[in-house]
Amino acid sequence: MAVFWGMFVIGFSGLVLWFPTFFSLFLPGWMINLCSLVHSDEALLATGFIFAIHFFNTHFRADRFPMDMVIFSGTQSESEVKNERNVYYKRLQESGKLESLYEKKSKFDSYKGIAKLAGYLMLITGMVFLFLMIYAFIFDLLK
Repeated sequence: MAVFWGMFVIGFSGLVLWFPTFFSLFLPGWMINLCSLVHSDEALLATGFIFAIHFFNTHFRADRFPMDMVIFSGTQSESEVKNERNVYYKRLQESGKLESLYEKKSKFDSYKGIAKLAGYLMLITGMVFLFLMIYAFIFDLLK
């Protein structure tokens, strides 16, 4: 529920900060200050969550480093399914539906290079933002 709560909090506070003149017609002035505080804290919380959960589960796992290509290919190998979703794999095997899920012709090889380039650019962008967040935090502490 935190993701959905945070979406509404950051969305509403962002609108108030984007259009302060309009919202000050019916909201007290201290609400704009509160929205500024809430918006920045929610953004920091969301970014921290993305780093802690997404980066470690998607990029920094030894079997996935530097990125999990399933986001671009839409498929997983049989060994990945067997290791990560063993109960599901056994259920498919027992029901005889496993063979129907094998991909016969993959188009992923034709755009694999572009997908890797896009993935690396996104990963580097995330790392730069992480570095900038840590730098800003440390710089703010030293003031």
